[in-house]
Amino acid sequence: MTRICAGFLAALLLFASCNRANQASIETNDDVILHAWCWSFDSIRENLADIASAGYTIVQTSPAQHCVTGTPGDEEGGQQLFGHGRWYYHYQPTAWAIGNQHVGSAEDLKALCEEARRYGIRIIVDVLPNHTAIDQSKVEAEMDAAVGGHENLYHANGLTPIRDYNDRFQCTTGEMGGLPDVNTENPDFQAYYMNYVNELLACGVRGFRYDTAKHIGLPDDPRDAKAPENDFWEVATGRKSVKGIQLALPMDSLFFYGEVLQDRNVREQAYPEFMGLTASSMGYKLRKNLEAASWKADDPMDWAHPADPSKLVSWVESHDTYCNDHESASLSDAQIRAAWTFLVARSKATPLFYSRPDGSDGPAGNFWGNNVAGAKGNDNFKHPAVAAANKFRKAMSGLDEKVSFTCDGAVAIIERGGKGAAINNISGSTQTVDAPVRHAGNRYLDKISGAPVEVSGGILKAELTPLGTCIIY
Repeated sequence: MTRICAGFLAALLLFASCNRANQASIETNDDVILHAWCWSFDSIRENLADIASAGYTIVQTSPAQHCVTGTPGDEEGGQQLFGHGRWYYHYQPTAWAIGNQHVGSAEDLKALCEEARRYGIRIIVDVLPNHTAIDQSKVEAEMDAAVGGHENLYHANGLTPIRDYNDRFQCTTGEMGGLPDVNTENPDFQAYYMNYVNELLACGVRGFRYDTAKHIGLPDDPRDAKAPENDFWEVATGRKSVKGIQLALPMDSLFFYGEVLQDRNVREQAYPEFMGLTASSMGYKLRKNLEAASWKADDPMDWAHPADPSKLVSWVESHDTYCNDHESASLSDAQIRAAWTFLVARSKATPLFYSRPDGSDGPAGNFWGNNVAGAKGNDNFKHPAVAAANKFRKAMSGLDEKVSFTCDGAVAIIERGGKGAAINNISGSTQTVDAPVRHAGNRYLDKISGAPVEVSGGILKAELTPLGTCIIY
């Protein structure tokens, strides 16, 4: 029988008591993001009923702008994620206009947003103004013309490779991974780009994920020779207009966050003034715990970020950790679910579920599955355990959290306001839990399996399958 570690529980109870004393200041949310990675707009629209039923409130799409369609060795491009076609073509813009070969057209996006609104789901789009295609000849004439000629498109330092990512001048003005660095401070570029953003909003888009946000300077960062002032974020967030163009909707009506991957000197305390941020170190912690099959491998209570957790977007894995060197691909879908149900059951941050390719089996080395760009991902996003955890988050909205762990680190119990609990087994063996909780005596049914769960005299008893979760409320 698995029991809660008494000393650790006492510390957690004290911590929870302190939090309850300041309950009015606790900010929670019930949003859950589905990253519909490389799904077309039509594929997302066709699966909205399942997405809504699984408890998601936001869907993040792949980049929607014109992009590279082929590279040397794959000149004609194709509809594969990797092979005859590449998923990362999305991240090589050629013009800021809606539509590309994988996600669809502006009309498709508008139809998606209209249908999503009926389900109470917001559509947010991945945008990446920081760079263009590696092959500059792929940049379309309209982008060059918008900035007064190709020579005005990039920073003075924009074709110099970054050698030290912790040097803010290099990081915010230099070439990253062969991608030329756009002069995002050029008012002509800003006006051109903001027209694209406003076109997305006109289609019904209600938020953005800013790719490589840490590579775009903050107002007091070192300034490139071609940059009049570092005001991109003031323009992008609607605080400032450029050439008579301003963000078409109020910033507080949008879900807006930036990819600011954590490292030394990335100014994690300054970026939150403008946007939410990615909690990439939390994902690393969760994956480390999964690999060790113990919540004790790396403290999952510490968000490992200086920003308030309410400003963070968190994940178990991202498209980068899955695709780039397949860092997280060796984890099974069941392992992803085990960490996800812990993450989404908590009160803060906004969790993002990355949709892996349909037919994929990362642990077996089949990373791309059916290898069809534009197609729906695999069904893990709507697995009963994932859906139940997503719905638990919404049902517990506004309630404080208390988290405890068994002494061996196999099981975590996330209680929310004494009203509900998610009991999570991260190990590969069956666990029988006998643990104190704040619930009044009652007999519950597990929201995932329907099995009875006994809570009597403040003690919860449950049996968890390997990598299994039990949810009650």
